[in-house]
Amino acid sequence: MGTSRNVERRTILKAAGASAATLGLAATTGCGGNGGTSADGTVTIRYSWWGADERAKRINQSIALFEKKYPKIKVKTDFQDYVAYWEKFQTQAAGGNPPDVFQNAVGFLRKYDKRGILLDLKSQIDAGNLSVDNFRAGVVSVGEVDGKQLGIPVGSNTMALVIDKKVFQKAGVTPQPGWTWDEYFKALKTIYDKTKIPGDTGYFSIMYLYDLYLRQNGKAFFTKDGLGFDKADLTEWWTDGYNRVKAGIITDPKVVAQDRPKSSVTAVHGASEFTWDNFTVRYTAEGTSEYGLAPIPTMDGKNTGQYLASLMLSASARTQHPKEVAQFINFMVHDPEVGKIMGYDRGILASTEQYEAYKPSDAVGKEIAKYEEDTAKAGVLGKITPHPSGADTSEAAFLRIGGDMSLGKVKVADAVKMFFDESEAAFQA
Repeated sequence: MGTSRNVERRTILKAAGASAATLGLAATTGCGGNGGTSADGTVTIRYSWWGADERAKRINQSIALFEKKYPKIKVKTDFQDYVAYWEKFQTQAAGGNPPDVFQNAVGFLRKYDKRGILLDLKSQIDAGNLSVDNFRAGVVSVGEVDGKQLGIPVGSNTMALVIDKKVFQKAGVTPQPGWTWDEYFKALKTIYDKTKIPGDTGYFSIMYLYDLYLRQNGKAFFTKDGLGFDKADLTEWWTDGYNRVKAGIITDPKVVAQDRPKSSVTAVHGASEFTWDNFTVRYTAEGTSEYGLAPIPTMDGKNTGQYLASLMLSASARTQHPKEVAQFINFMVHDPEVGKIMGYDRGILASTEQYEAYKPSDAVGKEIAKYEEDTAKAGVLGKITPHPSGADTSEAAFLRIGGDMSLGKVKVADAVKMFFDESEAAFQA
């Protein structure tokens, strides 16, 4: 469900920037899926997701368990990286041949509901084929839009601040719950002054972080129809970010680009960056330091603006096997053995059955779980705003234009205008 230094989020640029003409392409032909019932009554459904090989391995293990329990349902799988996934999905959707069930995120719900692609799963919930009971508090609502249940969460996460603990300790900086933005920016300068390492890798182009900042100030990045802030708000945010880059306390964007696909934190070119809490496993795998989670800065010492985001499973409105699709989704989100297999690959497990079945044994996994538990106990979690149709394009524009602004390729005022123009065009498409 997030923008971060994560590869999936960075590569949204290409997927979300695909032109509307892509939707007019002829669909690739599919087998199984919509008509896949064999002579013996066996049904074949198509399941598609994005992710790397490790996720595919875990999902295929889970599917093997499902097919053992439901021998009359076979699952035909397909996965790509983030960009290729959405490019292929747009083509399939335009041709009336989307997968029966597929991985989804909040930024795409209204977009594809508007085009009649998504199945309202409430009919299958009412029929008893799919349960929305036994989910962690606030998770199910992420998949609700305009009274419809368009997605069922498989995992959840929330924005956090990942820090290089050793660098913070060397600088004598200790993040505390309730610290303010002023205290955070002061800490970045202290880190730079004492270690010569920039304190942050580029907070100003992360849409989901800016959303939290806006929520702390009574606004939000999106409303259900468009943007929930004005040009003056963004001008201030990006001007401050640009000035901090020039002051050296934010990593030079050119260095960030050179470090990819590694994070500049693990490359020791930045001491912290905002991302989704479950992405913390990435830093330990990439770097040699000790990494941890710190609280989101606030305006008032309490309200962080945080909410649970989620990866989810959605179904095609054109599927000829809604019952079997619902049974598959139900199994994938509730079965305890699936929870043990998937772990935190797609976020903190959403259903209580899976959450309780999987107990992380590694230090990073334990810290992620504790962070979400502490955030929930703090009572700061709000409800995510369902994004408008075109939100994916707007998010991509925010990341791209914010990056160009930080490099000095475009002035702040021009960058702000470009972003608003591109976003409004996307919402009207």
